[in-house]
Amino acid sequence: MKSSPGRPSERPPTRCLVEGVARILEKEPRVEAVTVRPGDASVSIATLGRREDPDLNERVKGLLAEMRAGDGAETCGLLTGKGDCSVCDNPPHESVRAQIHITQNPHATTLARVSCPTAPRFWHWKSLPLPKFVPREVDFHDDDEHFDEWKLQLLGAALCGAFTLGAVLAQPPLSLPLFLAAYLAGAWFTAKEVWELLQARRLDVHFLMLAVAAGSGAIGEWKEGAILLFLFSLAGALEHYAMGRTQKEIRALHRGAPKTATVLANDGVESERPVEKLVAGQRLLIKPGVLFPVDAEVVQGRTAVDESNMTGESAPVEKTVGDQVLAGTLNLWGAVEAVALRPASESALEKIIRLIREAQHQKAPSQRFTDRFGTRYTYAVLALTFVVFLFWWLGAGAPPMLSTPSTPSAFYRAMTLLVVASPCALVLSIPSAILAAIASAARKGVLFRGGVAVERLAEVGCVALDKTGTLTTGDLVVQSVEGFPPGCESELLALAVSLERLSTHPLARAITRHGKRLGVLPVALEAFESVTGQGLKALHAGSPVRLGRREWVCADVPEQIPIPWAEPDAGVSEVWIRGNGAVGRLVLRDELRSESRATLRALEQAGLSIVVLTGDRESAAGALRERLGLRDVRAQLTPDQKVAAIREMTAAGTRVAMVGDGVNDAPSLAAAHVGVAMGARGSDAALEQADVGLMHDRIENFLFAYQLSRRARSVIRQNLVVSLGTVLVLATLALFGVIPLTVGVIGHEGSTVLVVFNSLRLLFACQNSTPPSPG
Repeated sequence: MKSSPGRPSERPPTRCLVEGVARILEKEPRVEAVTVRPGDASVSIATLGRREDPDLNERVKGLLAEMRAGDGAETCGLLTGKGDCSVCDNPPHESVRAQIHITQNPHATTLARVSCPTAPRFWHWKSLPLPKFVPREVDFHDDDEHFDEWKLQLLGAALCGAFTLGAVLAQPPLSLPLFLAAYLAGAWFTAKEVWELLQARRLDVHFLMLAVAAGSGAIGEWKEGAILLFLFSLAGALEHYAMGRTQKEIRALHRGAPKTATVLANDGVESERPVEKLVAGQRLLIKPGVLFPVDAEVVQGRTAVDESNMTGESAPVEKTVGDQVLAGTLNLWGAVEAVALRPASESALEKIIRLIREAQHQKAPSQRFTDRFGTRYTYAVLALTFVVFLFWWLGAGAPPMLSTPSTPSAFYRAMTLLVVASPCALVLSIPSAILAAIASAARKGVLFRGGVAVERLAEVGCVALDKTGTLTTGDLVVQSVEGFPPGCESELLALAVSLERLSTHPLARAITRHGKRLGVLPVALEAFESVTGQGLKALHAGSPVRLGRREWVCADVPEQIPIPWAEPDAGVSEVWIRGNGAVGRLVLRDELRSESRATLRALEQAGLSIVVLTGDRESAAGALRERLGLRDVRAQLTPDQKVAAIREMTAAGTRVAMVGDGVNDAPSLAAAHVGVAMGARGSDAALEQADVGLMHDRIENFLFAYQLSRRARSVIRQNLVVSLGTVLVLATLALFGVIPLTVGVIGHEGSTVLVVFNSLRLLFACQNSTPPSPG
C-alpha cells in the first residue's frame, strides 16, 4: 500500500526475530545483545554496565510479544525454535543480517551487535522471565495526591480506633453497628488495594490481614478483628508517611526546576520563554531572586549563588564572568547575563531527577532475596495455619469455630498464628532503608543507581581514583603570564586570548576564561591556521603571531631575547606566545581539590586502601604522591592498563570502587565492583557506566556516600533482626496457644512500625555528617 503524499508510510510490525532485534539495537544504543529461549518463552538482554532500565525491559518484551502474536509468527524459525532463517517465508535482508551476529544452540538463540571480541566482557545480562508471583511492592507516586494519602489513611485509622473503643464501652445491640463502622473505616484503604491485586490475580499480606479480620468477625470475635484493623491501618498510614517523607526530599528537587526564562535577543530585547524551549548558546538574563533555568556560563555581571538545594552548601558561592552556574540554583543579589551551555533536559538538575527515578525501582540483592523468601514463606504460613487448625480441632479437641469462655477455638488459634507469622515487617525492612538512603544521598548531590549500589559500596576494601578531574579540579587555571623582555605581558595576553578563543582545547578554555575575568579585549587576526601537533598561528597587523609548544614558537628567536629553557615544574603546563617582537609564556596548573587530602586520610582511617591510576607522566605522579601523602600512585596508564589493574586487585580478593570522570575512565568504572563518576562535568560515558554519581564533583561526597552505605547496611541488618525475631518469638508462642490474638496483633504491627521508623533515621544522615576539613 502506498503512503499518502506528505506522510511517511508507517513501518509495519515485524514477525522476524532478526529484523526485530535489529530495530531494538537501532533504537536502544545501550542494548548489546538479545537471547531468546522459545522453550520457556523467556528473553534476556545484555547492556553495557550494571544499570537496569525497567522501561527498556518492557519495550523489549513488548516488541517480542508483538512478534509472537498474530499471523506469520509461526514462520520465524528463530522465534519458534524450529530452525534458522532458511525456513522462514520472508527471511531478513542481507543488509540486516550483516549487522547481527547470530549464535544458536538447541535451547536458545543469541543475536548481538557486530563488535570487537572483548565487548562481551562488559555486558550485563538481565533475564525477563514471565512472572508467576509478585510479592508486595512499595509504590512510588510523583503526583501530589498520593504524597498526602497517608493523612487520609491516618484519619481512617483514627475513626477505626474511635469506633472500636465505643463498641467496647457500649452494650449490645449498639456495639455491633459500631464494630461494623470500625471494620469499614479500618479496612477501607486496604480493601481497595486488595481488590486491585485480585483483579490482577495477585495476593499479598494485605489479603491475609483482611481474611483474619473477617474470620474474627465470623466467629464473633469482633473486638480482636477491629483491633487488628486499627493497628494495621495505623501501621499502613505510618508506612505511607515514611515513604512520603522520603519522596518529599526527592520532590524538593522538582520544585527547584524553573518553568520560564528571560531570553535576550541580539538587539537587547527581553522575552519570556519556556525552559524546555531553550537551546545551547542562547543569552539569558537572570535577575536577583530568580532561579537559573539551565546550566550556563556567566558572560556579564557578578553575583552570589545559593547552591544549597543542589550541593547542601549553605554559604553563598561567588560567581563572575567565566564561571558556570547550575540549573535550579538561586541568584542572590546581582543581575547577570549568561549563555546556556546545554538544554534543560541535559542539565545537572534533570540528571539528578531522572537517575533518582530509575534508582527507586532497582532492588538491592538482599531485597530480591527477601522477595523470593517472602513468596515461599507466605505459602508455608498458609499451609502451617491450616495444619494448626486441624491439630487444635481434631488432635486437641478444641471447638472448631466458636470459642467457649474457657477454651479458644481452633480457628481463633489459627488466625492468631496467621497474624503473627505474616511478613509485613520483613517486606518493608529493606526497601524502606534503601529508599531513605537514596533520598538522603540525593540531598547531598550523591546519586545511587538503586539498592544494588547502596549495598555494594559498603563492601569495598579499596578505592582507585583517577587524578585529573577527580583529585584535581579538572579546570586549568592560568597561574602567571611572563613576558620576554618583561613589560609586554598585557599585549601578549591579548594576542593569546584572540588566538585561543577560536579553539576548544582545555588549555584554550582556561586562557580564554582568564582573559574574560581580566576584561581583556581580543584583537583582530587574519590568516588563522592550526598547525597539527605544534599550535596556532595567524597574522596581526601584517605581523606573524604564534602560540603553542616552546620548541616551535621559539625556534628562531633572536639571541637578545632571554628565553628560560628549563623544564616546567611537575603538574604545570605552559603555552608560549610570540608576536610584535616579543615572546611570552602562560603558566597553567590543574589545582588539587582543597578537600582531596582530608578525604583520602578519612578513607584510610575507615580502613580503605587508596590507589591512584593516572595517565600522567611519572614526574606529575610523583608530585601528586608527595602533595597528598600517597603510597600507591601508578602513572602513564592507558585505559586498558587501568582495567587490568582493577582486575588484578579483584582477583586478589579485594573489592574495588573506581572513581573517575572522563571517557577513558568508563571501562574502569564498568570493571570495578562499584563505579563512581564525577557527574557534573564528567563525561556522559562515565556517568552511564557508574553505579554512583557525585553530581557536584565534590570528592568529599564519596566519603559521605561510603559512610551512608555502611550505615544503610547496618540499618537493614537491624530491620531483619527485628522483623524475623518478632515473627520467630510470636509464632512460637502462637503455636503453643499461649498468646491471645490481641497481643499478637500488637506485637506484629509494632515491629512493622519500628522497622519503618528505624529506616527513617537514614534521612537525617545528611545533616549529621561532617565533611572532612581541608588540611
